[in-house]
Amino acid sequence: MALFGYARVSTTDQDLGIQEAALRSAGCQTVRSEKKSGTERGARTELQILLDFLREGDTLVVTRIDRLARSMKDLQDIVHELKGRGVALKATEQPIDTGTAAGKAFLDMLGVFAEFETNLRQERQAEGIAAAKARGVYKGGKARIDPEGVRKLASEGARPSHIARQLGISRGTVYRFMPTGKVDGQGQT
Repeated sequence: MALFGYARVSTTDQDLGIQEAALRSAGCQTVRSEKKSGTERGARTELQILLDFLREGDTLVVTRIDRLARSMKDLQDIVHELKGRGVALKATEQPIDTGTAAGKAFLDMLGVFAEFETNLRQERQAEGIAAAKARGVYKGGKARIDPEGVRKLASEGARPSHIARQLGISRGTVYRFMPTGKVDGQGQT
């Protein structure tokens, strides 16, 4: 019987150190961690590697259930998969015991609250964006295309494929922003 830890934060600027230390203190010799959103299970490759590796009698340890899943469906799917394979689930900061009715009920309640928190955060973000748009201060996400950069490189004679590579955009996008009548880098149409 081995203990395996899983740590997760949602963004790249968050620190995994506290979770990893707590999992090692709980007896986990192997800890998999990643910086991915918990709303979509498919994008979390480290979690999937760990789930594939766990064997009967092992225990998956997380600091809190919301580190494992942010939706009730994902949580139930993971718990069902673990139970079917004879793997236990524990949380260092919450009294989780998937082997008892009370522990299962507590786990389900935590899952509901994790999903609720995610939904509230999404609603607040949408409200904030709507308010900023109403004030005229919201400009959308960070621009990924520099139209002036495309035009400048084209005026210097750069070919569309070179401009696309240099700016990390498609040639079709380059053509959209090139000066009218300037199809190749030599000014010929």
